[in-house]
Amino acid sequence: MCEGYVLEWLDTLISVTLNPVKSEVGSMLPEDINKLQNLIIKEKDKVQSTIKFTVFNLNDETAIKCAIKNYHSSLVSLLDQALENKVQVTGNAISKPVLDNVILCVEELLFLIERRFISYLGIDERVPSTYFDLLKKELLKRLPRVVKKHREQHSLIPVLDLIVREAEALLNLPTDKHKHTFREMFYLKDLCLELEFLEYGDEAALYTILDEVLIRMNFNSKTYIYNLTQRIAAHINSVEQPSERMERLLFDLKSFKQLHKKPGTIFLTQNAVLHKQVDNWFSQEIFYLEKRIHYAIVPLKGGEQKAAPKDKEKEKLLSILSVDQMALILRAADDLRIVMARSLNSVFKNIVPFLSTPYQENISYDSMRSKSYSAESRDKEIVTETLQQMIKKINEY
Repeated sequence: MCEGYVLEWLDTLISVTLNPVKSEVGSMLPEDINKLQNLIIKEKDKVQSTIKFTVFNLNDETAIKCAIKNYHSSLVSLLDQALENKVQVTGNAISKPVLDNVILCVEELLFLIERRFISYLGIDERVPSTYFDLLKKELLKRLPRVVKKHREQHSLIPVLDLIVREAEALLNLPTDKHKHTFREMFYLKDLCLELEFLEYGDEAALYTILDEVLIRMNFNSKTYIYNLTQRIAAHINSVEQPSERMERLLFDLKSFKQLHKKPGTIFLTQNAVLHKQVDNWFSQEIFYLEKRIHYAIVPLKGGEQKAAPKDKEKEKLLSILSVDQMALILRAADDLRIVMARSLNSVFKNIVPFLSTPYQENISYDSMRSKSYSAESRDKEIVTETLQQMIKKINEY
């Protein structure tokens, strides 16, 4: 790590020279103030160079992380003291410029670390109260300005307002009940930056340019996810036929999965990630539509057909499950010895001729048996869900 304490000059300036408790700040002469202003700028450049040198010249990742964390925590403490100094000398117009300048200097050094070397920080640690108050004040000003900037984009306003409400709710949580972390603050600062430079795209697209930002940044607010899935549902329900809805649903899912994700980014750590929640919503909707399609009975084509003699007609049971899904159930029944037969082939041979689906009147028992060995994940999910519903119904008897 770097030799010596590179923040020594700033530390002395803030902790002693500009501290009303330890020095006569109000008695500083204008020429002393001007001299300090120039020295602060030089010192800021020196510390910035030292921080960069630390990162790019040390080979030990642990040593770099330790150094950056020490720089950051020390600067946060100095910022706290500088803000406290300013409060105590509010009435002194002469010393105010140098106090503002030193605060700006420390903020810029913190900004350097937080923007370029964030991976070395303990971002899940609690933000010191004074620094949090400063960040909160900054964010509560920036967020409404973002909404005002995009007021002409009417389609984006509801979601922008939602973002502001969610961010304000997080920032206003009582500090005795919630630990505001650096991760949360960095996230909100990055979000503000993204929104400030938002460029408009195709307004007719299902996923707006704002959605792309929020999905990429894992803005996993329950309110936003509900808003997003409601808009997707409206897009899907704008067509009537279940088959067309399924096609649109699968296309919307494909489009969603193609949107970029920013690794390690999350808005609310206590909530499941946005992509998992929306994926689950899509899965439930696909399952529901599949069941609706399976329930639909396709009529026989052509005119009236002569009925076969009653004694030769096999009465078949209609199942809403597909051939592949029924194959799984029959194979499991044989494996668990729920049905007893000489072989699995015998199970299918004796049961399948009495089964049909809305799309297949006559099913080959040999084909169904073969399909039981190559089950797809989606078929397994549907069968499992169906059996769970049967268990629930049995428990109600």
